[in-house]
Amino acid sequence: MKLKKFRVTHFRSVMDSGWVNCDDVTTLIGINESGKSNILLALWKLKPARGGEIDHLHDLPVTELSKYDKHLEQVSFIEAVFLLDNSAINLRDKVNIDFSEEDEFCIEKYYNGKYSWKFTNEEIQKRIEELEKNYIDAEEQSSNPDLETKGIFQIIFDEIPVFVYYSNYGNLASKIYLPHAIRWIRGEQIEGIDTNENQLLTIKVLFDYVGLEPEEILEYGHNATDIARNCRRRNDVPTTEDIDFARDAKEKRALLLQSAGTKLTKDFREWWKQGEYQFRFQADGDYFQIWVSDSRRPEEVDLELRSTGLQWFLSFYLVFIVESQDNNKDAILLLDEAGLTLHPLAQKDLSKFFHKLSESNQIINTTHSPFIVDTENIDRCRVVYYDDGGYTVVSENLREGSGDIGQKSVYAVHAALGLTVSDVILQGSQIVIVEGISDQYYLTTIKNILIREGKLKPSQDILFAPSGGIKGIQGITGLVAAKNDDLPYIMLDSDSSGTIFYEKLIQGLYKDCKTKVLTVKNFTEMENSEIEDLIPYEFIKKAIERLLGVQDEDDEFVPNANEPILPQIENYANEHKIELPQGWKVNLAKAFKKQTLSKKKKKIPKKYLDIWIKLFKNFV
Repeated sequence: MKLKKFRVTHFRSVMDSGWVNCDDVTTLIGINESGKSNILLALWKLKPARGGEIDHLHDLPVTELSKYDKHLEQVSFIEAVFLLDNSAINLRDKVNIDFSEEDEFCIEKYYNGKYSWKFTNEEIQKRIEELEKNYIDAEEQSSNPDLETKGIFQIIFDEIPVFVYYSNYGNLASKIYLPHAIRWIRGEQIEGIDTNENQLLTIKVLFDYVGLEPEEILEYGHNATDIARNCRRRNDVPTTEDIDFARDAKEKRALLLQSAGTKLTKDFREWWKQGEYQFRFQADGDYFQIWVSDSRRPEEVDLELRSTGLQWFLSFYLVFIVESQDNNKDAILLLDEAGLTLHPLAQKDLSKFFHKLSESNQIINTTHSPFIVDTENIDRCRVVYYDDGGYTVVSENLREGSGDIGQKSVYAVHAALGLTVSDVILQGSQIVIVEGISDQYYLTTIKNILIREGKLKPSQDILFAPSGGIKGIQGITGLVAAKNDDLPYIMLDSDSSGTIFYEKLIQGLYKDCKTKVLTVKNFTEMENSEIEDLIPYEFIKKAIERLLGVQDEDDEFVPNANEPILPQIENYANEHKIELPQGWKVNLAKAFKKQTLSKKKKKIPKKYLDIWIKLFKNFV
């Protein structure tokens, strides 16, 4: 199943987080002590892969402990909604119900460890309730009071992915004493030596990843040593057979170590872009050691003498590459403040690594670093802050949060955008100034579609920079022009304010380069048209219907294709006394982006594809 959204309540610093919508990668940003970790911990305890026990004395908010201490069954701390996605087929076979991949399963966990659950599809819910009654016979019903954990629910619950929480990533040790490592991996304890579980995990996945058996490496070393030791004990010289046996053992061990080092070197270069690193594994007696060199410093040194950032990223890389294919296969990864010891450029590499890892695992990560924020997917960011009552809340609105607190919480995003714009300007990419964030989402998505379809091959990246409205365009234009000695392209809506500003530009600043100021009307041939009129209605139809609360044919919203869509939405809302939420235009743009990235991508109508190609020809 895929996690669609979740909500934390009555947990530590969180009284009610609000619903948190989830993507393949979801980033929670906020200042220290804002409660980011508490959000992850509550979600982890919904279905932890390991650990994650409920500790109501410390998990319940202090102000509610006396109220609920004896009534833990009354208070839940985590709700989640899952899309059946790929699990629909498995459940269909097991329960014999015709599930859809879009069906939603809702689950809630209480402080007594019990769950409540339901399907949003009422017909499916009724059918399951009927099956549940017949699933357990009367005798079992009378003897087992915990029926909510049995029967149909257990079958469905087994399909929910487990949650894996990481906050301590366990840097890999560069000198490994093999006899101890082997016993630790087997789960044994060694008297007088504490086991570092995080570091042990990293050691284990290292051997798994490079295909080495620590027992085998130790044995090959002992074979040669034992022959020499036995000869000294007998006071004679080794035979030809002894010499050949010892040589073969050492050679095989050396070749295995060389092959493993070559594999790690090759694979690691795909992700770490801060240098060309070479890894070499060495086994000397009972010790296994990792040596590192790079193109700038060819002399080999012990891994522990290299930067903390390199050690951290190598350990992190090994754990998640191996475990995402093994113990954590299909798990949802909760990564708390990952990569803070890395150089800013390496943090950007980590962000790319998250994107790759999300092909097999959904990821929710926390950060306050602007370098880990994915500026191409700002819509995946959620701001975490504490409200006037001092409780943690989460919002998709990156302007959320009162006064100074709100500004500090979202600083990472603002800084990331500023850094990205600066990078783009300095690198000479093509900048197109647009009015708002929704315009940025739409046009960036269209750009990616055209590239994907082979209709666009830009020689440089095209960045759409939102100005925050008509009034902000002049300022950004001056900034970009000052850097590049060239005026950027501008894309305007063709509503009244856009039309007035267009005339002002082409008669003033852009009088010698009028073709760089584009309006939506140039491509829709429709008066008062806006960026949404460049989008096929079927791609945002469901989002509009949800926005307007359309549930049946009597309330159906049928727009006139020959008129701008936004005024029609607003008129419908007024007629039906519907209050459109703040940021609803941005939510439509997000829905368009999500639709084009889904597994069931709709085919782009030729009419719109031609319009998009015509539009982007102006920028290349």
